[in-house]
Amino acid sequence: MDPRFLLDMPPLTTRQEFSRKDTILYALGVGAGQDPAGDDLRFVYEDGLSALPTYPAVLAYPGFWMREPQYGIDWKRVLHVEQSVELHRPLPVEGRVRSELRVDEILDKGADKGAILFSSRRIYGEDDGEPIATLRQASILRGNGGFGGSPGSSARPAPLPQRPPDHVVSLATRAEQALIYRLNGDDNPLHVDPGVAAEAGFPRPILHGLCTFAVACRAVLSVLCGNRTEPLRKVGGRFSAVVFPGETIITEIWRQEPGGAVFRARVAERDAVVLDNCHVAYAEDTN
Repeated sequence: MDPRFLLDMPPLTTRQEFSRKDTILYALGVGAGQDPAGDDLRFVYEDGLSALPTYPAVLAYPGFWMREPQYGIDWKRVLHVEQSVELHRPLPVEGRVRSELRVDEILDKGADKGAILFSSRRIYGEDDGEPIATLRQASILRGNGGFGGSPGSSARPAPLPQRPPDHVVSLATRAEQALIYRLNGDDNPLHVDPGVAAEAGFPRPILHGLCTFAVACRAVLSVLCGNRTEPLRKVGGRFSAVVFPGETIITEIWRQEPGGAVFRARVAERDAVVLDNCHVAYAEDTN
């Protein structure tokens, strides 16, 4: 891997024309619509359709670009560890969009710990050129450390409140959840191929981190925003463990200042924290 090549390369630009069916497919891919008596109809039915706030994660998605040989990344040992989504305007449910992905920083934690790659992806309306959303993520490149770069700082996230959560929401994932989610464009074989999962050290294919993130965000949306996308402004967090398809994700939410909350998520079956130090900003007065 050549860090300077990655940092200096022009943005990876991807364009997409998407339909209402694509918007619904994404919602199904992150588990919406499992409860016929629930309030998810707006995300899975074309009449009055609304996009989930994490939908930009797959809009004009460049695919698993780190797998391409020209980047020199040991892609089988990549782990997605941090994600945020910031919305700049109401999300369209169909239309044409363009995304531009940039590598912002690469930290060298050593040959034994790997490197951390920070990237950002900005999504624009193709017709008006106006920004729709900004996504930022961090990935650990476990096989690419030790190149002599800066290790950077090790800032600790703020701890969660030492009191019981204000809300606890339990949402199940399907056994085939990863198979549905990957139809949105994330074709990393780690999530479907048992052999690739074994090479990465997992007993079976794992759920996409962005799918786990979206399930927890659905829980947050349901209790803080009346299950409506419009009030949400920004959401982010850290991945702390993997989820296996079919497990139940329990999201614990603490309200803080008006328009702000923190949360974490764990899987019920293993009592393992899978998302930690998460934060959300939303418009309190529209809840």
